[in-house]
Amino acid sequence: MSGFESSKRLPVNFSLHGILKLIRWPNLLMIAISQYLGAIFLVGPSSNYPEYLKDPKLFFICIGTMCIAAAGYIINDYYDVKIDYINKPQRVVVGKLLKRRSAMFIHVGLNITGIIAGVLVSLKLLLVNLLAALWLWAYSNQLKRMPLIGNLSVALLSGLAIGVVEIHYQSGNNLILVYAIFAFFISLVREIVKDIEDLKGDETFGCKTLPVVWGIRSTKSLIYGLIFLFALFLIRILDGINSHNIYLYFVVMLIPAVLFIYKLWIADTRKQFHQLSTFLKLFMLSGILSMVLV
Repeated sequence: MSGFESSKRLPVNFSLHGILKLIRWPNLLMIAISQYLGAIFLVGPSSNYPEYLKDPKLFFICIGTMCIAAAGYIINDYYDVKIDYINKPQRVVVGKLLKRRSAMFIHVGLNITGIIAGVLVSLKLLLVNLLAALWLWAYSNQLKRMPLIGNLSVALLSGLAIGVVEIHYQSGNNLILVYAIFAFFISLVREIVKDIEDLKGDETFGCKTLPVVWGIRSTKSLIYGLIFLFALFLIRILDGINSHNIYLYFVVMLIPAVLFIYKLWIADTRKQFHQLSTFLKLFMLSGILSMVLV
C-alpha cells in the first residue's frame, strides 16, 4: 500500500478524537462553568457552595444543557459538510473521521440524554431542553441560512444556557439577567463575525447570511450598532444593581471592547475575522469568570 493510500483513511464508526472535535468540548466546559458559577455566586450566598456542588438537580441541568448543545454542534456539522470543506477543511469530521450514520446516531443519543436530564429536574426543564433540541435542528437545517434569524437563534440559546439556572432556582437576582444578556449579545456579535469569516463557502452554496446579502461593510455597521445597544442595556440594568465589583469589571472591559471595534474596522481577511471570533470567545470566558467578583 502506498504512503498516500495509507494516509487517506476511511471514516470509522467510532473515533474518540473525532467525537471530541465534533462536540466542541471546550465550549461545553464553558457552559458547565457558567452554570455552576451562576448557581454559586448569583443564586445564593457563595458560602453555601457545597450545597450547590452536591445538588443533583444542578448536575442534571448542566448535563442536559451540555448534551443538547453537543447534539446541536453535531447536526450543524452534519448539514454543513460541503460548506465546511471550503471554509475550514481541517475541521471536517463527519464523513472524514466519523461515518455520517454514526454522527447522526450520537446526535440522537445526546438529545435523548439531554431531554431525560430535563425530566429529572422538572417539567419546565423538560420543555426547555426539548424546545432547544428542536430549535437547534431547525437552525442547522434551515434557519442558519437566513439573514440574522440564524444568528439570533444561537444567541438566544447562549443566553438561555445561563438563564436556565434562574428558571430552576427562581432567585430573583437581576444579575443573572445581566449575564444572560451579556451571553446573548456577545454570541450574536460572534456569530455574525463567523458569518463574515465563512463568506466564501456560504456564498458558494446559496446561504443568505448577512455578509452575503448585505456585504461586509454593512454587516460591520450592524455589529457597531449591536455593541452600542449592548452598552445601553448594560447601563440600564446595572443602574439597579448594587455591585461595585461588577461595575468595575464592565468599566475595565471597555478597553478590550474598544480594541475589538478597532480590529473589526481594519479587518479584511479571513484570518483577521477568525482572530476576532477567538477574541470574542475569550471575552465571553472573562465575563463568565467575573461571576466570582459578585
